[in-house]
Amino acid sequence: MVKITFLGTASAVPNQFHQNSHFVVESEKRTLLIDCVGNPVSRLDQAGIDPIRIDDLILTHFHPDHVSGTPLLLMDLWLMGRKKPLNVFGMENVIVRIRQMMDLYDWQTWEGFYPVNFVCLDDQDQDLFFDQDGLKIWSAPVCHMIPGIGLRMEFPEGNLVYSSDTGPCDQVVELAKGADILIHESTGEGHGHASPAQAGQIAQKAKARALYLIHYPPDCDLTAWIEQAQANFSGDVFAAEDLMTVEF
Repeated sequence: MVKITFLGTASAVPNQFHQNSHFVVESEKRTLLIDCVGNPVSRLDQAGIDPIRIDDLILTHFHPDHVSGTPLLLMDLWLMGRKKPLNVFGMENVIVRIRQMMDLYDWQTWEGFYPVNFVCLDDQDQDLFFDQDGLKIWSAPVCHMIPGIGLRMEFPEGNLVYSSDTGPCDQVVELAKGADILIHESTGEGHGHASPAQAGQIAQKAKARALYLIHYPPDCDLTAWIEQAQANFSGDVFAAEDLMTVEF
């Protein structure tokens, strides 16, 4: 069984009911955190997920609403006694800046810090950067204000795709072909983002089975958001909400 837990679903400006978009994917052998914002350990606790279980952190792009919680997560895991390594994946410009953020805190002087393996991802289309424990993960560049990546994860049970922040683009269609679950941003059209109607178009072109809207303005009418996506997509449409879980 694979389980997705949405820790946050809001676009850049959250509110008391919606944190910024990030989520956890759990399989039998691995637990992945996709993006890292707010107070990660507190949010994971709310979701009933032990932070020590996180094996891999994937950062999609270097905007504050996607990476700002990373130093706090790394410190808290150390204070909680973590010993096993943590893998941190991201494009080179993301990894360089995350390391710079940590250097501001003199983290290398923190005694007994667990190993952190920083892995720079290529910016090429359909880059297979992870293949172990029955899980394959591809990244592909998307069409945002700054360089960013979308993700495709394939498990024995099925597959899921995350667009990350992006306007409509062919790279996401290719990444999401035949996806069981497509998690697509729905901020609104323009400035490197997509509307729910455009997310529906992408899902239809990719022939995905189900579409989950994420990264939406927290004060939007979610019923209207779903209807706009349904107008262009023949599959199932859902609005991801904070602390919602999806299993497949």
